[in-house]
Amino acid sequence: MDLQVLEQRIDRLESLDAIRQLAAKYSLALDMRDMDAMVNLFPEDVRVGRDKVGRGYFKRWMDETLRVQFTGTSHHIGNHIIEFSDPDNAIGVVYSKNEHETPTADGGCEWVIMQMLYWDQYTRTDGRWLFRRRLPCYWYATDLNKPPCGDKKMRWPDRDNYEGEFHSLFPSWQRFWETPVAAELPDVAPPAPLEKFLETMRAGVADPSIRTR
Repeated sequence: MDLQVLEQRIDRLESLDAIRQLAAKYSLALDMRDMDAMVNLFPEDVRVGRDKVGRGYFKRWMDETLRVQFTGTSHHIGNHIIEFSDPDNAIGVVYSKNEHETPTADGGCEWVIMQMLYWDQYTRTDGRWLFRRRLPCYWYATDLNKPPCGDKKMRWPDRDNYEGEFHSLFPSWQRFWETPVAAELPDVAPPAPLEKFLETMRAGVADPSIRTR
């Protein structure tokens, strides 16, 4: 095997592991409320809202959000698919099952569980893999003892229920329910090209607009 090809393959393996570690580091830093560790997983020019740029703004926004909304959290990451557009840029999907100790207006708390996924963009800067962007797509959030059947599964104490856009990234979800089962044997699309599994599944749809908690 050509030495250059071997080096490229080793670099790809190391990058895959570094990106998986990146997702795990995010969960730990978030749950332990180490805001410096968390924001340093993003580039220096990370965008915050519509008109702010920089880790300092990001740190302040995360501090305010976590201090008000959650007494404590625990994020458990699962399935992680990573695909590269070039050696220094990649996209990914990460499943996450989360638990939140959430204060209520009466001074008590509810224990809210959540199922979600992150739509990620990764970039390598100065040899370090970082999040270029994380888009959280939620399926449900609900009291531990109240399974969220029906619509608007995002159910936080003292707030109106809403949809979390868990399925909006992929048009296959809506297409599946809109297309009845046919009597004839269905056609099967060809496999997605290498490094294009996620792009093929997304089929060119725009990123959803995610409502914050």
